[in-house]
Amino acid sequence: MTEIRKGVTGATAGTERDLAEVLAGIVGVERVSADSNFFEDLGADSMVMAQFCARVRKRPELPDVSMKDIYEHPTIRELVTALAAPEPAPVEEKLAEVLAGVVGVEQVSADSNFFEDLGADSMVMARFCAKVRKQDDLPAVSMQDVYAHPTIRGLAKALAVPATPSALESLPTAEVARLRPVGSFGYVMCGVVQFLVLVGYAYLAAYILERGYEWISTAPGLLDIYLRATLLGAIGFLILSILPIVAKWVLIGRWKPQRIRVWSPAYVRFWIVKTLVRANPLLLVAGGRTRTSASSPLYVLYLKALGARVGRGVVIFSRNFPVCTDLLTVGDGTVIRKDSFFNCYRAEAGVIRTGAVTIGKDVFVGESTVIDIESSMGDGTQLGHASSLHSGQAVPDGEHWHGSPAQRTEVDYRTVEPVGCTSLRRGVYAGLQVAGLLFVGLPLLIGGVAMLLLEFPNLATLLDSGPLAFTSTVFYLDALIGSAVLFFGSLLVGLLVVVTLPRLLNLTIKPGKVYCLYGVHYWVHYTIARLTNIRLFTILFGDSSYIVNYLLRVGHKLPEVEQTGSNFGLDVRHESPYLSTVGSGTMVADGLSIMNADFSSTSFRISRASIGAHNFLGNKIAYPAQGRTGDNCLLATKVMVPLDGRIREGVGLLGSPSFEIPRTVRRDADFGLTSRDELRRRLAAKNRHNLVTIGLFLLAGWVYFLGVVLLGMAAVDLFDGFGASAIAAASLVVIAWTVVYFVLVARAVTSLVTVRPQGCSIYDVAFWRHERFWKLSVPANFPIFNGTPFKSVIWRLLGVRLGKRLFDDGCDIVEKTPVTIGDDVTLNVGSVIQCHSQEDGAFKSDRITIGSGCTLGVGAFVHYGTTMGGGSVLEPDSFLMKGEEVPPYERWGGNPARKI
Repeated sequence: MTEIRKGVTGATAGTERDLAEVLAGIVGVERVSADSNFFEDLGADSMVMAQFCARVRKRPELPDVSMKDIYEHPTIRELVTALAAPEPAPVEEKLAEVLAGVVGVEQVSADSNFFEDLGADSMVMARFCAKVRKQDDLPAVSMQDVYAHPTIRGLAKALAVPATPSALESLPTAEVARLRPVGSFGYVMCGVVQFLVLVGYAYLAAYILERGYEWISTAPGLLDIYLRATLLGAIGFLILSILPIVAKWVLIGRWKPQRIRVWSPAYVRFWIVKTLVRANPLLLVAGGRTRTSASSPLYVLYLKALGARVGRGVVIFSRNFPVCTDLLTVGDGTVIRKDSFFNCYRAEAGVIRTGAVTIGKDVFVGESTVIDIESSMGDGTQLGHASSLHSGQAVPDGEHWHGSPAQRTEVDYRTVEPVGCTSLRRGVYAGLQVAGLLFVGLPLLIGGVAMLLLEFPNLATLLDSGPLAFTSTVFYLDALIGSAVLFFGSLLVGLLVVVTLPRLLNLTIKPGKVYCLYGVHYWVHYTIARLTNIRLFTILFGDSSYIVNYLLRVGHKLPEVEQTGSNFGLDVRHESPYLSTVGSGTMVADGLSIMNADFSSTSFRISRASIGAHNFLGNKIAYPAQGRTGDNCLLATKVMVPLDGRIREGVGLLGSPSFEIPRTVRRDADFGLTSRDELRRRLAAKNRHNLVTIGLFLLAGWVYFLGVVLLGMAAVDLFDGFGASAIAAASLVVIAWTVVYFVLVARAVTSLVTVRPQGCSIYDVAFWRHERFWKLSVPANFPIFNGTPFKSVIWRLLGVRLGKRLFDDGCDIVEKTPVTIGDDVTLNVGSVIQCHSQEDGAFKSDRITIGSGCTLGVGAFVHYGTTMGGGSVLEPDSFLMKGEEVPPYERWGGNPARKI
């Protein structure tokens, strides 16, 4: 007989009875009480209970019992209660039902791992999250929740526990700008005024050139020509440098926190000042608009002249020049690394909002950061790399923050000690920069033009014979020969300089040694970085096997190269190529910035930065020398590379701050090749295809340069009759020629690219055609038209499905034809819309839809397969992952992005 408790279900009672009968037979008694302790009451030992477990396992109608279960639950009643399968929670059941529909199976086990057992990837799980958010009776699920709890049961339990508010959830509620939008008439009139401003600026530059040419041409000797050219350069440089400062104070006065309707008269004044202050030739001398890390005291002086409150000893490496400078405060001894945004304005819903950015004393701002309006950093604070401060955030004195949006951390981003750097040293360095331009740069430019005329006597004769020389066949023959010699000769000479001169200069710098800023060693470091980061060469060789050879010649250390044909993309940067190591088998997408140099406000040091073997690095990654990643890692797009803790190996990292995700999934592995022989065959075919692409890129570049040379020669030919008007007209026609030509090139190669969603191996011809499209369409971004209606026209010509009155302040749309953008959309500077990803050997692409009235924040990144509903907002520096769906009128932010 078996003692059965009252009030239990039939199934539970039956299980208790059956287990009791099995145990009674083993211990040799007539019956076993459900409450008898196996060891104390029945006298059983481990051997007896092991026999009990074995007999139970032979009974398929009974649950499996282990010795661990026996010791934890030493009575029949406790054992049955513990082994009874819990009733699925309603949330758990519904989550499993949604996931089953997404992955296309009949049912999903609550304990099945999304990635390892079900073979899902981030795209699949993003769709799962989107469907869950549409269920009113289910809690919202983010991709970070999915990665942290990769089973239905774990996810349901986590969602049931109230979470500690995150940095994103604790953000102050952002003010939503609501002003009556400007209509189509105002939109068109704004474009007309902006065009007239461009014409006026071109004519001013041409007038200075005309007066200078007439004066220099009357010089009696070579020395007089040099002196007059130097004086002319100084006068022109001074006028064009002062013009933006005068325009700012005349048109704006002092910037104040305000709201400006886009396309209104107030916006025209804003745009004129923004364009002029960012086009100032002074920024060229100060290292502006370069891809390298260089700071100059001239940069700080220019900010002060525009009204910014900048303290002593401030070092700014970022070339993203702020516009509303009166709203910028930077304290003494602060360091701001490159690729950072602190614009003091943001655009949202057709409105420009200006606001203060306050940075205290002795502050460190990391690389690839965004500091939004109405945010502040106290004295002695730090903001880590790949991080952002959203509107309303304030970092208290002395604290370290990182992440997007930023949150408190203990990581120390200051890695180099300060040294003495006097004001005299800073002043001398700035003076030498200006002197180098006036006494070396400009005379060399004028001498180069003179040499061109001397080398082609037929051209000189034609130009001296009177106007309309461009009707002669010799005119075009000289242009053809001259452009070919200049274009291809410059490439060859440039390559020779890049692989030789920096190596000689590098002999003067020792890794690990701390040097003072604004000295000889600093100039050498900057020169090396500038010469070895010429983007033309990485575009030329990138996305092919030939980029590896180029980087090796430049100075990168690439041990035991495993050639894939796509080891590096089109955009690879470093601060010292000789201290950059990338392990064997690693693949890098576009936008990698290797940070070999560390800076204080008075000193710098270069160190080796090593990326492990068999890694994959996504887009827009800043990799510091102190990065804590090893072999076999996947670093997702815009990830913040960790600087503390253990070295990560065999995992993926996503987000800012980063967290671990699966390194790869089964679906991605299916794109591999079957054998090494097959790999060699397909790699050889890819190399041939890429070689043709390189040839087409060079041909397209030369034909464009030929057109510019012809236009320049025609302007010189007509100069005697029309003067400055001929030069101004030629410069405007060059702009038109640039747009028309590269639109035609991009459209021609776009016809080869399949725009439907697809996934394939990088050894598939469909992927090679995408590589050809990327390389040949790089010049078709036209930043000169940012913030104007002309940018909308250009995007339409390039194939973007575009609505009315787009405001594009500097967005990069990588693929055009798969993108659909609605009416009155706002795209902030530094934002990216990318319809593809490439992970290891797999390429995937899909469409992107951005509804009417949407806003992409400064530095935001939208991945493929995503949809933004009408009126939704993506906050600054956010990463909208592939497959996400943002409902209408919601605000999303963070990396990865989720609802605020």
